[in-house]
Amino acid sequence: MGNNFYRKTAGDTIFNVVNIVVFTLFTILCIFPFYYLFINTISDNALVGANAITLLPKGIHFGNYVALKDVQDFGNAVMVTVSRTILATALMVLCSAFAGYLTTKREMWNRSFWYRALVITMYFNAGTIPWYLNMLGLGLTDNYLGYIIPAIVAPYNIILVKTYIESIPASLEESATIDGATTMQVFIKIILPLSKPILATIAVFGAVGNWNSLQDSLILMSNSPGLYTMQHRLWVYLNSSSNLAAAMSGGGAVTTGMLNNKVIKYTISMVTVIPIMLVYPFMQRYFEEGMMLGAVKG
Repeated sequence: MGNNFYRKTAGDTIFNVVNIVVFTLFTILCIFPFYYLFINTISDNALVGANAITLLPKGIHFGNYVALKDVQDFGNAVMVTVSRTILATALMVLCSAFAGYLTTKREMWNRSFWYRALVITMYFNAGTIPWYLNMLGLGLTDNYLGYIIPAIVAPYNIILVKTYIESIPASLEESATIDGATTMQVFIKIILPLSKPILATIAVFGAVGNWNSLQDSLILMSNSPGLYTMQHRLWVYLNSSSNLAAAMSGGGAVTTGMLNNKVIKYTISMVTVIPIMLVYPFMQRYFEEGMMLGAVKG
């Protein structure tokens, strides 16, 4: 037992202390920008305009967030973004899981060819104009499906799922096959439940990507304001914040001072960030496990 006992030296203690201090400071640096935005959105607007808010909020109120409901089309943009994020992410996860599973099957017709063709798409991009012309030709401009269909196939996520599934013992699938299970039954009852970590990981990737996406709405939905995403609306508002201030103040929801451009930018930035910040903590356990296990094999 004495040979296995390790006594910490002064150097070990110093190393641990330095690590704790450095990572604590790094964490503060990462969190503080969001904290600063948040305290400015709930502080008195006049004080925010005068740069009087530093570390603690003053004149706390939530009128800025309430006032967003009075902004024309903002509620519709939120609904488009939320529905697009949920639907596109769910279909992407399902497609990635099934495609990743199929590429692990040696009996798949021309498996190597299809897998390599999938990987090649990660290295070559035709550019924005050919992409737009392709979407135009497919009838996906000014069409809600323009958000959904292109997001279904994600090569990188398929590769992650494939790698993860290859780490699952083959004996489980073989036993199910011997018992008479079909390929689809094996996929649904064995592969999907055991792949929760990696599926949660790619779900985070997909949700963040769909939530933050601006280019597709900006380019594809230019003639359909009813299909603007929240990111698109916020981009428009940031470029005409003085008009937005009038719109937000007109509803009478804000009574703690005149809205100004700074308050507007802070508020809409927080509206963009908060949902993703709330989702990630619930997915973190699966996210970390999926990334570690999915990276074992190439």
